[in-house]
Amino acid sequence: MDKFEKLTGIAAPLPMINVDTDMIIPKQFLKTIKRTGLGINLFDEMRYDRDGNEMPDFVLNRPPYREAEILVTGENFGCGSSREHAPWAIKDFGIRCIIAPSFADIFHNNCFKNGILPISLPQEQVDVLMKDAEKGGNARISVDLEAQTVTGAEGDVFHFEIDPFRKHCLLEGLDDIALSMQQMPAIESYEARLAQDRPWV
Repeated sequence: MDKFEKLTGIAAPLPMINVDTDMIIPKQFLKTIKRTGLGINLFDEMRYDRDGNEMPDFVLNRPPYREAEILVTGENFGCGSSREHAPWAIKDFGIRCIIAPSFADIFHNNCFKNGILPISLPQEQVDVLMKDAEKGGNARISVDLEAQTVTGAEGDVFHFEIDPFRKHCLLEGLDDIALSMQQMPAIESYEARLAQDRPWV
C-alpha cells in the first residue's frame, strides 16, 4: 500500500448526501477480485448514458476534475452495502482523500485498508472546501496527515481528528498483510517450535 503523507491536488466537488456504495460502483462490476481496473466504472451510472457515452455534466467527466485526487462531498458518504470494491474504484480513479461531514462506518474502515484518507470535518468547513473545489484546477487543496490539517485554496486551515493507529498505518503504507508481515520473526519462531514439539502436525 502506498504511503500517505502530504497531498496537494485538484479537489472534485460532489455536493450530494447519502452517496451509497452502489452509486460509487454499481453491482454489475463486483465480479472481479482485483483492486485495479475499476476506476473507469466509478460512479458509472452518473458518468455514462445507456450507450456508454460520457455525460458531460458530471463532475469527473469535466476537466480539470478528471485529474482529481481529492473528493469533497456530503454527509453519510459510502452508505449502503459493505462492498470493498467502492474504495478500490475510488483509489483506481486516482482519488486518495475524501472530505465529508460523515461517512458510513464500514466504508470508512475500508478506506483506511486501501490507502485512502477519509476526513470528517464540520459541515461549515466542508462548505468552504466545496466552494474552493468548485473554482477548478487552479484552486488546489492541501492535506497534511502528519499535522492533521487541510488547507483550502484561500489559505483556510482546518484540523481533523484521526485514530493514531490508522494514522500510523497510512503514513507507513501498512495494510493488513504488511502488518502481519511485521510479525514474521515471531511467526517463524512459533512454526519452528511447533515443528519440533509436534512433528506430526
